[in-house]
Amino acid sequence: MEQKILQLTSGKGPEECERVVAKMLEKILKQARTEGLDASVVEQVKGNIAGTLLSALVLIKGKELSSFCSDWEGSIQWVAQSPYRKFHRRKNWFAGVIIHDITAQMQWNEREVAFQTMRASGPGGQHVNKTESAVRATHVPSGISVTASSERSQMMNKKEAVERLKGKLLSWQVEQANAKVQGQWMEHNTLLRGNPVKVFKEPLH
Repeated sequence: MEQKILQLTSGKGPEECERVVAKMLEKILKQARTEGLDASVVEQVKGNIAGTLLSALVLIKGKELSSFCSDWEGSIQWVAQSPYRKFHRRKNWFAGVIIHDITAQMQWNEREVAFQTMRASGPGGQHVNKTESAVRATHVPSGISVTASSERSQMMNKKEAVERLKGKLLSWQVEQANAKVQGQWMEHNTLLRGNPVKVFKEPLH
């Protein structure tokens, strides 16, 4: 499964551009759902006016993401009257979408997991205390570990530990990818105004 982060930015534009980012986010999430993709907002920075966003990061997961991403990557033009300045003559507002491919960073490899058995603690009687049914699973590259001990069977606890570790590792990997994107953020404070990949002619209200 491919996984990408879409970075939406107003490029230090005025409030109207920040409103465009918010409207773009709605459209991206809606299109992703329509195409059967898993989309979630991992971060958004609000603008000074309600309903505006300076930026947003969206994690997209699914098959064949190339078409979806190429449909959005680049400069987005929004043609509309300013909702904040009634007599303002400008009607062309721009925002941008930058794609970050994080598929390689988000892969799961059970060979990188070390398992350790131990005696379970807590309720369960003498049987639990005398057998090493609890399992600790550690993702060696990151050092992230979880322990499962709710089942009497060591095999069942190992299975539970793997599933919990997968979830915890995914959250950590998203944070790492997010940090990498944020590190590149300052490179994209300005936007290319020409050749927009999309042009919307809708009110910004």
